[in-house]
Amino acid sequence: MDTPDMHHRSHLFSIRIWEEDLGSDQTEWRGKVQLFTSGEVCYFRDWTALVPLLLTMLSEAETGKQQS
Repeated sequence: MDTPDMHHRSHLFSIRIWEEDLGSDQTEWRGKVQLFTSGEVCYFRDWTALVPLLLTMLSEAETGKQQS
């Protein structure tokens, strides 16, 4: 069961990934992350960058809530 506090601590992200052709038979996976509540969009080119990116976006979202 959802409680009012639970909604304040949850965030909805959209993550889109695609394979980019680099030429010479090389490809690279890239991605776009969007935080729906703020509309903030960030891009990544390496899977290891995804989690730190999400953590940064969450931290900024929490900071924004505290300031408003």
